[in-house]
Amino acid sequence: MPAHRSFDGARVLVTGAASGLGAALTARFRSAGASVLATDLAPGEDLHPLDITSDDDWASARAKVEREWGGLDVLVNNAGVAGGGRVDRATLEEWQWITEVNLFGAVRGARTFAPVFKTQRSGCVVNVASLAGLVHPAGMGSYNAVKAAVVAFTETLGHELAGYGVTAHVVCPSYFRTNLMDSLRGEDEALGTLMRRLVDDSPTTADDVAAAVLEGVGRGDELILPDDAARAAYHLKTTDRPAYDALMRSQAAKLEAMS
Repeated sequence: MPAHRSFDGARVLVTGAASGLGAALTARFRSAGASVLATDLAPGEDLHPLDITSDDDWASARAKVEREWGGLDVLVNNAGVAGGGRVDRATLEEWQWITEVNLFGAVRGARTFAPVFKTQRSGCVVNVASLAGLVHPAGMGSYNAVKAAVVAFTETLGHELAGYGVTAHVVCPSYFRTNLMDSLRGEDEALGTLMRRLVDDSPTTADDVAAAVLEGVGRGDELILPDDAARAAYHLKTTDRPAYDALMRSQAAKLEAMS
C-alpha cells in the first residue's frame, strides 16, 4: 500500500451502515471520492440488505459488487453488537450470540472477499474491533474475548494476504457516542448501566472515529487506535502492567459494589 493511500475512485463495502460508526464511515469514504455499498441488517434508503451472519447475504453482496463494479477495494467489517457480563451472570446463549455476530460476521466477510482480493492482487480489509480487544476490563468477558479474536484474526489476515498486495487493519476505539448500546443484551444489569454511562459521557463521536480510520488506513497502520482514551489505556497496559492491573481490579471492585 502507498504511504498515503487515496480513496478517490475506490470501491468500498461497509457493514452496519444504517447508523453510528457505519454511517459515519460511509459518509467519510464518499467525501473522499469513493463509491460505497452501504449495507445493514434491514433494507432502507441507500442501504443494501446484509445480515452478516448469513452466508447467502454475503454471497449476494459479492455478486452485486462484482456485477456493478467488477471488484472491491475496501471491505469494512463494522457491524456488531454490545454485550458482556460477569462470568457467573452471562449465559452461554449470550456468549454464542455475541460470538456469532462480532467474530463470525467478520470472518464471513473476509472469507467472501478474500478470493476477489487475491484475484485482483489488491485490496484492503478493515475490521472494527474495540479497545476491549486489547484492554480487558472486568464484567466484559464475552465482549473482550470476541474483540481480541478479531484483533488476532486481522493480524493473521495481514500475514496470509500480504503476498497478494492485500492489507488488513483493525480499529480499536474506546467508548464513543453511538447507538451501539441499543443492541445490548445480557443478564448483568449493573454492567449495562455502567457501559451506557461510559458511552453517554464520552467526548468522542462516531465521526471522530471514522476520520481516524480513513487517516490510519491511508497511512497503512495495521492497528488503529482512533482516540486519546484508547491510546492512553493501551499505553498504560504495555508500559506499566502493575498500574494497569491495579486499575482494572479497582474497576472490578466498583462493578461488584453496584449489585
